[in-house]
Amino acid sequence: MVEQFLINNDDYYVPDANQLITEDDTPVDNFASEKQQRLLVSSLYSSLQNQTFLAAANVSIYYTDLKPPIVPDVFLSLDAQVPENWWEKQNRCYMVWRFGKPPEVAIEIVSNKEGDELGKKLGIYEHMRVSYYIVYDPTHQLGQVLRVYELRGRRYFETTETWLEQVGLGLTLWQGEFEGREDVWLRWCYQDGVVIPTGDERASQAEHRAQLLAERLRAMGIDPDTI
Repeated sequence: MVEQFLINNDDYYVPDANQLITEDDTPVDNFASEKQQRLLVSSLYSSLQNQTFLAAANVSIYYTDLKPPIVPDVFLSLDAQVPENWWEKQNRCYMVWRFGKPPEVAIEIVSNKEGDELGKKLGIYEHMRVSYYIVYDPTHQLGQVLRVYELRGRRYFETTETWLEQVGLGLTLWQGEFEGREDVWLRWCYQDGVVIPTGDERASQAEHRAQLLAERLRAMGIDPDTI
């Protein structure tokens, strides 16, 4: 349990960040989880450039100063941004009292049966009032590959709906290649099921469109290299 330290901030008290552990340098546990986390985070920043949000992997979330933080594999918080000076102690992790709200989505990737994703962690995210809690279990450690929990009132209810209405994003299982690795990946998607592209995919799509345009111009007798 974290000992409580408070500092005066005008009309109310907030925990003193200098007394909290914002990082402990614990590494991720395997290559697959690390790459899956990067896919989920990087695709958002590559494709949702006109939206304000904060997405991160393996970053601590403090929901109270009375207990240790929870560290989701991935989280998404809408209408939130990393403070400009992110090296300051109080800005190094996600403190709910500083951002004014919990993240909307927390995702845990199951790699063994030790994480208690369907027990203790589910209870913590429910208590934090995270709108959606996602448990991705690619190796069937807990049985079901994908579980989606939606907060309704004060309680989580498991749902088969993978379109997260409150955040305007969906999740889907996608077979394909990411960073040279062919596998089944958990990916964000639009409501029609089309996956949100990574930066590399966006570049490839742009190159393909340019090639099609060049072919059309050549068919019209126009050399695209002279335009």
